[in-house]
Amino acid sequence: MEFLNSLKMRSKFHNVPFDHWELNKPLTKGSIEEICNAEIVNLKELKISYDGTRAIDGGEGKFREGISSGGEALKFRCFIEKDNSKNFPNLTSLIDELRLKETYQYISELIKKNLSNSYVRIEVICDRQGFWLKPHCDIKEKLISCLLFANPFNESEDLGTDFYDEKMNKVKTVPYKDNYGYFFSSGPNTWHGMEKKMIKKERRCLQVNYVTFKTDWPVDH
Repeated sequence: MEFLNSLKMRSKFHNVPFDHWELNKPLTKGSIEEICNAEIVNLKELKISYDGTRAIDGGEGKFREGISSGGEALKFRCFIEKDNSKNFPNLTSLIDELRLKETYQYISELIKKNLSNSYVRIEVICDRQGFWLKPHCDIKEKLISCLLFANPFNESEDLGTDFYDEKMNKVKTVPYKDNYGYFFSSGPNTWHGMEKKMIKKERRCLQVNYVTFKTDWPVDH
């Protein structure tokens, strides 16, 4: 129950520029290893340039909202689904923890949103040199947005997510520390992104969401 324990005992609440929580040591050692070892396409080898979004994998907006007609995504990111879950036993255990009533009810009370009819979605992300993400607010189907960092390569802590105010002024950067991260409840003024920064090797992260559309992982009742 590493994630829930981190929430309860090792998290810190901030309200600038919007409500969010920073999490310390939310992942097990096994989960970090799976995040770092997941095979993810190197876009440079495909001669594809980062465009400031995560839609360059071929998934249109409809695709990201769970509508299959929105195009198929390349393995730019790696979603943990039932088909590949046997390759990720530790991350599958994390999914099971996120599905538990004890976990999602605790988060529900923090963010003042009902998660009882939601689904869990997690994906491994591997950003390489040239990556950037323009300031944006997440799609409404994401009830919470959470990014957990795996940084065994001693990349700069400045590679964390940048948070902005409503005037698009960068207010803070969540440090890109190993086994660290943040979450917030998606909303109209939760502007975040990442300026183009030097990535020596890889920026490995795990994105965790509770979403309104169906995935392989409905929460328990």
